[in-house]
Amino acid sequence: MDVKNIKRVYFVGIGGIGMSALARFFAHRGAVVSGYDRTETELTKKLVGEGMSVHYTDDISLLDKETELVVYTPAIPKDQTELNWYRDNGYPVYKRSDVLQWITQAMHAVTVAGTHGKTTISTTIAYLLRETGYGCNAFLGGISVNYNSNYWSSDNDTAVVEADEYDRSFLKLHPDIAVLTAIDPDHLDIYGTALQMEEAFIQYTRNIKPGGTLLVKHGLHRAGELKGPKTVTYSLQNDAADVYAANIMMQHGGYIFDVVGKDWSIEQIHLNIGGMHNVENTVAAVAVTQMLGIDAEKVKVAVAGFKGIWRRFEYLVKTDKMVYIDDYAHHPAELAALIKSAKRLFPDRRCVVAFQPHLFSRTRDLADGFAESLDMADEVLLLDIYPARELPMEGVTSQMIADRMSNPVHTILTKEGLLEYVRVAPLDLFITAGAGDIDKLTGPIKDILNKR
Repeated sequence: MDVKNIKRVYFVGIGGIGMSALARFFAHRGAVVSGYDRTETELTKKLVGEGMSVHYTDDISLLDKETELVVYTPAIPKDQTELNWYRDNGYPVYKRSDVLQWITQAMHAVTVAGTHGKTTISTTIAYLLRETGYGCNAFLGGISVNYNSNYWSSDNDTAVVEADEYDRSFLKLHPDIAVLTAIDPDHLDIYGTALQMEEAFIQYTRNIKPGGTLLVKHGLHRAGELKGPKTVTYSLQNDAADVYAANIMMQHGGYIFDVVGKDWSIEQIHLNIGGMHNVENTVAAVAVTQMLGIDAEKVKVAVAGFKGIWRRFEYLVKTDKMVYIDDYAHHPAELAALIKSAKRLFPDRRCVVAFQPHLFSRTRDLADGFAESLDMADEVLLLDIYPARELPMEGVTSQMIADRMSNPVHTILTKEGLLEYVRVAPLDLFITAGAGDIDKLTGPIKDILNKR
């Protein structure tokens, strides 16, 4: 379908982070946008404030029966009444990934895929394109702190899209520049085996448009099978890569470094967010700006103003006596990068991590990895598993992770127990992590720590 000519769109699951970006895209282009979601959230409230109609009851009488397009997310249950009514009555019903496919086919597309880092890199790229005046249409899986949004538009026919591997949806995209960050095992409930997941990432690189470029992290497993029409590698510090960071210095919870390419360099870049992994993410984003021919000085100025992404190494409290960081980390590699970076930035502080596992299947499949990553902390507080779309699995609880940990200083707590812990425990470096509803505790925790 021609996305530019659609005038009415209905979203089943409009409050999802990826769905809401698409809803904003159509609304910005003058379409009538409405939709359903299970519960009201801050994000759905914002969509209503932007002129969209949203309801929270699965009710056929509330549908837009004049809609030209119905978009749904794979997270919607198969027995959802509204979605089945649209199907039974012959409406054009498509997944979110189908719409992103049309967008990447119609525009000059930069897509970012990988088991971790894709939200930060895609947001950084989109931010840099906007701030340097190049412009883009951004479809993101996180909320940019600078703009408090996961979508923005431009007259420039360029799209920056976070390419989600869940449900294999990223295989529908057709990028001009494809970024690949990692192919670590995840979503094994979808893929079955790590090998099959790797095959999907290999296929992602085969979908690059003729004349396009693959920007891939240096040294990835099966790198020889990851091929675009042109391939460029990036790394944190390995100078065997085509693009890498050099002369990295830590400063005030952030970093100063150079980004070095084959025939270009940008010196003394200031990144004012934490995490060495975010230096590497910035290297990838800066590399994309240079592929697009953006002025290096404009890029340098823009990076200094980047405030990061909500729940990606986000400083919620940062004083001489107390640092509180919140992060979306929900994979062992992400947890390891988070904890390692925090301890390097604040080496004299005792690192306490509160972690909420996300999904029973992920906990079952990656329990050893979670335990190994969490062992890096000085103390670990485990919450119960957040189930999301899954039903409980016998024997799969947070205790699986605790039993595998070498560090004996760990406790399983309720959410109320975590708040009580924060009220009384001596803390100078505290981290909350997870992709579930642990974010609902961050406000109360921040208030408690500020009062202390």
